[in-house]
Amino acid sequence: MPYLYANRRPKRLNTWLPRTTYNQPVTAPDQTAQSSETTRRHARQTLLIDADDTLWENNIYFERAITSFISYLDHRIHTAEEVREHLNRVEHDTVKSHGYGLQSFRRSLVTCFEQLTDAPITDEKHRRIESFAQSIADQEIELLPNVDTTLANLATRHRLILVTKGDQDEQIDKLHRSGLAPHFSAVEVLPEKHREAYLSLATNHGCDGCNTWMIGNSPRSDINPALSAGLNAIFIPHDFTWVLEHEIVNQPPAGRHLLELATFADLASHF
Repeated sequence: MPYLYANRRPKRLNTWLPRTTYNQPVTAPDQTAQSSETTRRHARQTLLIDADDTLWENNIYFERAITSFISYLDHRIHTAEEVREHLNRVEHDTVKSHGYGLQSFRRSLVTCFEQLTDAPITDEKHRRIESFAQSIADQEIELLPNVDTTLANLATRHRLILVTKGDQDEQIDKLHRSGLAPHFSAVEVLPEKHREAYLSLATNHGCDGCNTWMIGNSPRSDINPALSAGLNAIFIPHDFTWVLEHEIVNQPPAGRHLLELATFADLASHF
């Protein structure tokens, strides 16, 4: 049965999405799975790898900015949780109209403030709100544990393609600042990660579904659409995955595989 990832909620504002321990693995370790793992360890695979919160920390900085924003708003009627829910709705609408990235996030903060505040909106207040988004842009890239050595190891045996979404310039800048660019044979920055995007990507890069794996932390963007497109997938949960990326993780279609790993470094044991 699929397991619930979508229903995790923070207990308080600065405690975000504690990882759940599941009673059974995503795929049972039967003889077929073991045989398949032996095969892929000796055959060249195409590994499509997400960036934000898979290779480096990302959403934790947005959460800190949101905490500062809610504190600054200091609403007299709505609780912090209610303000956060309103911001989630604003972000959902903003993404549909303006895409992902810091500019979109900055726009969402301003819109949320304008909708909820009962005080005059001054230029100084606008600058203060925008500073919360700027704090994310100023953040150094923080790689997740053992990402650099694991990528270097995998790149000796397999084809690695970075597959992320968001603002093209922002994502390429983060990749180069991370120092990980040399490990990838190609980079795809998509406006959205859905089934059609993965189908197109697989065609453009000559990916065989049997030997292609999408690796990431987001059920909505990394796992479910890749499985729907006929690819394999590897789910690596992150404690701070963005709430808009939550979904129930689907079971793989016939002939495809879905794995859940605790850490990025565990990939080296499977490939």
